[in-house]
Amino acid sequence: MILARVEGSVVATKKNPKMQGTKFLFVRPMIVDSPASTELKASGSTLVATDSLGAGEGDLVLIVQGSSARLGAADDKSPVDAVVIGIVDTIDLSKRVIYKAH
Repeated sequence: MILARVEGSVVATKKNPKMQGTKFLFVRPMIVDSPASTELKASGSTLVATDSLGAGEGDLVLIVQGSSARLGAADDKSPVDAVVIGIVDTIDLSKRVIYKAH
């Protein structure tokens, strides 16, 4: 799984028929760069993920990619490579809360 922050949405009016009605989010993977850190930092390049949970800009989400993404999609035959499978409420690292959803 990948921890990522939603940076925006992607609109595609013309798409594969299996993707009709699918919401696309523009997400950036996040990391904690050291065990002593309490800050999430951007890591890597952005990607587009499908979302059926209702995540929005600024939310922290859990993403799966590859074959796991197809299993997490509404239709396991969908041509997807990244899917939101959770919206993060809290991150507790070494008994410290480093993230709490607004």
